[in-house]
Order: sequence, then structure tokens, then C-alpha cells
Amino acid sequence: MPLQTVEPQRLYRQIAEQLRALIGSGEFPPGSRLPAERDLAKQLGVSRPSVREALIALEVEGWVEVRTGSGVYVLQRVPAAQAARAEVPATEWGPLELLRARRVVEGEIAALAAQHGKRRQVDAIAAAITCMHADADAGVQPRAGDRAFHVAVAEAAGNVVLLETVQTFWDARRGPLFERLGDHFESVPSWRKAVAEHEQVYEAIRAHDAAAAREAMQHHLDRAHSRFSASWRRANSS
Repeated sequence: MPLQTVEPQRLYRQIAEQLRALIGSGEFPPGSRLPAERDLAKQLGVSRPSVREALIALEVEGWVEVRTGSGVYVLQRVPAAQAARAEVPATEWGPLELLRARRVVEGEIAALAAQHGKRRQVDAIAAAITCMHADADAGVQPRAGDRAFHVAVAEAAGNVVLLETVQTFWDARRGPLFERLGDHFESVPSWRKAVAEHEQVYEAIRAHDAAAAREAMQHHLDRAHSRFSASWRRANSS
């Protein structure tokens, strides 16, 4: 069964479906190594991040296993094992695509926060960074402070629709795809870099510099995307 090009709508799910079909047909039998990410992307006519999201979905659902430094291997499908595996909801966003969307939306939110943020709202942004520092110093991933920071920036923007949009973005992080990708990535040293990027956003907002706030937020989310992508590449080395 040849691979087919796909349309860019819930792209990772379409890619995962094609790979599941190939595994089910015996094209990739249990124990075999899937083609390299770059080769799959070329054959399917899609980006490598979209392939990564599809492979993460297959990993969550128990179709494949990522072996650090080796690649992605097909697992034997055993009914009992299937029952223990998580299912990826049809509505779940791809984690890398989500980060790209956040770059667009939250960059503008940061600019608005710099223009309209009140003192108490700017103080709330600073308090969230303090919380992140405390967790990182304790060797704990500062997820609570991270969420508080981005929500505080959205509150400072003064638009309830944008605030609820950011909260929706964060709810999406609790999905199985993002959680699994985080297992490959979220180390405390990586978080320390992220905290420093948050501080740059805060300083721009405190200075009421909208352009600098936008740029700092976009830079932070670009770096987050790069860190997640790099961690996945290190894990599967393909």
C-alpha cells in the first residue's frame, strides 16, 4: 500500500491513520523500525513537525515505541495492552501546532498588556515568575507558575475573549499528546531557560513597550517550540 499525500486538516490524525493502516496491513510488522521522520515527511508531502505529532499519537495509543537514540519501532498489538492505552480524542490539537497558534495570539496579547496593564496586573505577572523560580529552585517543574504567568498577561490585556482563549490553550496542554511530548522534554534546566524568557516579557510589559513585549513573547514561544522539537529528535534520532 503506497503512502498518499494528505490534506492539511487535523493533519497529524490523517498521517497517523495512514501509518496505522500500513502497520495493520503488515507493511510495517511488529518489531520493525519506521522510516526516518524526514523520509515520512517527504513521502507524505507534509512538515516534519506534523509527522512528529502523528508519531506521538501512535505512541500514546500503543502502536509504536520510541527507543532513545535508535528510532520508532512498531509494537505487537495485544488486546490487553490496547485496553490499557490512552486514546487520543478526535478533537485534540497537535502540541507543536498549538505552540505556533499561541505565538500568534499571545504575542498580540503581550503587546496589549504593555499598553493597558494596570499596576496590580503587572504585579501579578511578577508574582507568577517568582513562583516559577521557587519551583525550579526546588527541582520541580514550574507548571503552575507558568500557567499563572500567561493567564496574568492575558488579564492585563483587558479582553475577556483573549483571556478565555489563553485558558483554552492551557486546558489543551492536559491532553495525552502534549503530556507525552512533555515526557520527552520537560527538564528543570529547560524550564530555567523558559523562566528567563518570561522575565523578558515581564520587563517589556512593565516598561509599557508594546513592540518589545510582542517580540519577547514570540521569542519565548519560538524557543519553546524549538525545545520540544529538539527533545523529540533526540529521543528518536530519526
